[in-house]
Amino acid sequence: MHTLFSAVAEVFLEFAEVLVDESRVKYRARACGAEMPDGKWQGWLEFVPLDDAPAIRSGRETTQPNRTDLLYWATGLTPVYLDGALQRALSPATVGPVTRDEPIFEGPGADHPSGRHSGPQHRAVLDPFSVYDKGEALLRRRLTALSPWHLINIIEAYRLSDKSPAWLNRLPGPALIETIVSAVMRECSTRSEGFASAARR
Repeated sequence: MHTLFSAVAEVFLEFAEVLVDESRVKYRARACGAEMPDGKWQGWLEFVPLDDAPAIRSGRETTQPNRTDLLYWATGLTPVYLDGALQRALSPATVGPVTRDEPIFEGPGADHPSGRHSGPQHRAVLDPFSVYDKGEALLRRRLTALSPWHLINIIEAYRLSDKSPAWLNRLPGPALIETIVSAVMRECSTRSEGFASAARR
């Protein structure tokens, strides 16, 4: 006989920053999480409006091996990341009553079309090298709008780190972005030096 798994969602952090969408609606973000049937923990973000607008939530932002690591992930989120997550979450979402002591939703919204990170995947949502050719600032802006699993997919697809997916999955979004940008800059510099050396021969 199978036991029905029922996870209890928690609010891990509520952020002080006030986020504003294109319609000038103001929100405060909360990092929420819940245990999954396999024992891992999933995290998502809820955006609680400061007026009567509906609350919204992101899709799954991260999967961590335990509750402690999920809390660590939440503490690393920056205002820039939260703003990007709000933009991603502005698609239709289930509305629920606003409470302060427990999450509004029992889990994250639907995963994004490219899928969540659940192991090695070799499809990336963007080519960091082609974007970097147009400028480092543009690359950083594009990466900021992506979820951590998208960033990890880019790192794996272009072999930008020798760290394991499990290790990468512990990093907050800003650290993953730095990993990508640093590796791309390093490789582009190496390529340029190689071309210059070949031209001198």
